[in-house]
Amino acid sequence: MKLKNPALEQVIRNAVTVSPDMTLLEARDILLSHRVSRMPVVSNKKPVGIITEKDFVRAIYEYRDKSIEKISVRDFMSKDLFTVTRKGTIYQCARLMLNHKISSILILEDDGILAGIVTKTDLASVFLTQSTEPLSVLQIMTHKVVTVMPADSLLLVESLLVKYKISRIVVARNRKPVGIITNRDFLPAKMPRWIKQFADPKEVEQYRLNPQPSEFRLNQLSYIVSFRAEDIMTPDPVTIEQTDDVSSAVLAMIRNGISGLPVVKKTLLAGIITKSDVVKAIVS
Repeated sequence: MKLKNPALEQVIRNAVTVSPDMTLLEARDILLSHRVSRMPVVSNKKPVGIITEKDFVRAIYEYRDKSIEKISVRDFMSKDLFTVTRKGTIYQCARLMLNHKISSILILEDDGILAGIVTKTDLASVFLTQSTEPLSVLQIMTHKVVTVMPADSLLLVESLLVKYKISRIVVARNRKPVGIITNRDFLPAKMPRWIKQFADPKEVEQYRLNPQPSEFRLNQLSYIVSFRAEDIMTPDPVTIEQTDDVSSAVLAMIRNGISGLPVVKKTLLAGIITKSDVVKAIVS
């Protein structure tokens, strides 16, 4: 695939940042209010870490014995930073994302101060405006899709997200996509209100802090395990035909503020296309 000659400067965005001393709850609120999926952690204007939606899920798993109010950003941020300077290129960013399976690159000034961030969404926008050759969804989509059924347990859904290290799961019925669930749906703030209404408060707090399925917990959380994938999924997901052009998929993702689309062949699930697949196309 060929692109025109896009400059990195054109896609650098200001980043929503947090400090290392903030609590998990404070950082979560900032992430949700700004509708971002990752935030650089900054000290003295220089990045010292980064946190993503996946890190919130990981933190809840790993710090199960620690009060959620006492978990700080520095406890669960990732310290492995991937950066380029303003003099870098879009291809550099795409290759770093692909090689390290990450979704953003921090852009630095020459003195190490954070200048901004470039995400997969930004690179997808470059593809949309700069691609010079047609490319079908079938050529770059992921064919193997992790799916659940509408009646599957919420605990099963979250365990699959963690097990396969993925960001979204397609909910399917009779091989047709009927919903989609992402990591964001499992942030504590997104817990269905009816769980809070009907479950014992102590059980709800256990679930929020330690949602990992186990035989003990499945026996104990009698109210919570009755809730299913269909209770929190986004129904009627936006889909794309496998014969459509990738630019149509990118446009649908950007317009709807999402990072992946179920791919269908005559209404039946055939795969999934994500912004990661678009980044691969740019690199290749």
